[in-house]
Amino acid sequence: MRKTLLCLAAVAALSGCSLIPNYQRPAAPVDATFPQGEAYPKTAAVDASVTAVDLGWRDYFTDPRLRELIQVSLDNNRDLRVAVLNVEAYRAQYRIQRADLFPQVDAAAQGTRQRVPADLSATGQRVISSQYGVSLGTTAWELDLFGRLRSLSEAAFEQYLAGDEARRSTQIALVASVANAYLTLRADEEQLKVTRDTLTTYERTYNLTRRRFEEGIASRLELRQSETQVETARASLAAYTRALAQDTNALTLLVGSGMPADLPQGLGLEEKLVAEVPVGLPSDLLQNRPDILSAEHRLKAANADIGAARAAFFPRITLTASAGTASRQLSDLFAAGQGTWLFSPQIVLPIFTAGSLQASLDYAKIQKDINVAAYERTIQGAFREVADGLAARGTFSDQVQAQVRLVRASQDYFTLAEHRYSTGVDSYLTLLDAQRQLYNAQQTLITDRLNQLTSEVNLYKALGGGWTDVTHRPENGAPADGAGSSTTGSTGGGAGSAS
Repeated sequence: MRKTLLCLAAVAALSGCSLIPNYQRPAAPVDATFPQGEAYPKTAAVDASVTAVDLGWRDYFTDPRLRELIQVSLDNNRDLRVAVLNVEAYRAQYRIQRADLFPQVDAAAQGTRQRVPADLSATGQRVISSQYGVSLGTTAWELDLFGRLRSLSEAAFEQYLAGDEARRSTQIALVASVANAYLTLRADEEQLKVTRDTLTTYERTYNLTRRRFEEGIASRLELRQSETQVETARASLAAYTRALAQDTNALTLLVGSGMPADLPQGLGLEEKLVAEVPVGLPSDLLQNRPDILSAEHRLKAANADIGAARAAFFPRITLTASAGTASRQLSDLFAAGQGTWLFSPQIVLPIFTAGSLQASLDYAKIQKDINVAAYERTIQGAFREVADGLAARGTFSDQVQAQVRLVRASQDYFTLAEHRYSTGVDSYLTLLDAQRQLYNAQQTLITDRLNQLTSEVNLYKALGGGWTDVTHRPENGAPADGAGSSTTGSTGGGAGSAS
């Protein structure tokens, strides 16, 4: 028995040969720097010590109301819970696959009593026989001499890491979605307020025009023009009231629970709601973007599958071994001299498989090529998102400032036109044009501010920001049993509550 155990240990020491191809990260199919030009910021902090990943969402968003909503969403959002549970499922699959590297040791106890009739007995007399046994051993343990099981375990581990990065990507997307939904809600609140104020102005002008019409000073055409302005504003008021309710419903869905009643006061769109984030270089995206990291882990998993497909061409050795005691009498089961042992190795060498093994290897290589293309496409998409964000950053500031000046000029234009009309100096057409221009300018300013803020949030997301606990990510080691990867850190929200 001792020689058997030594033989098993020696064979196990020889196992672990890997046929996995050496992994080399594909070259990034993008330029080394982000685009430059008239639409882009003239200066960018490339070597800044703080990146989007280092800047947690609590530090990035300055609106206390928004920060509270993001925290609640991290505690309750169902999509994030699904992402967390998917990570736990991948971890369980990895542990299952990794367990195949080790022998499964089972303890077995059996007992048999059999009555044999006299005409079937060798002695011509009926016989009642008994047999009892206790054994400890393993059945069909595969010696991983060519790394097939190790390759499958490596692939499962990379899938686990890909799932963990997908969870991180889900949280980043959730933070950005809550922020954008909140900003849209605040913008529609301001649009509703502007519409109410405009409706009040239109009604005041309509009442003035109606009195002038009754006195024979204004024409029926002017009266109807003023009335159309009032009804148009009322229609817009109903539309923004509906949009506000729908915005609240969308935000409630993202938050995952009812809107908290004790939310702090929020900031206006004209205030500084977000911090400016340095962009860095495109190469930084390879380390910061969770969707890129997830795609690379899936590529590594496909690379490991090639090793498993290669190993299938070689012999597969399995061992069955056990040791125990056996006896005809239960009382003598553990008596001296009743020991038993079994050692049964088996080797299977594929000879003819009708090309299935080669097809499996070809399939694994094709899957790797597919994952290479998906990885490169993810990088290109990330590069485009950051470039779009930079173009927005380089132009929205000038656009908003110009729109602010237009609102001021339109307000002065309207004030003068209203005064001239009320004193009979000018016609109603001038006042009508001033009213429309002011209302449109105010609406456009709110829209431009919203677009500027959402573009900054999307740039923060595109750079991999929105995550506050990146130090725990498993990169080179296996997940420890019971060490959940589902928490998001002390400031990242209660994603762990999904477990």
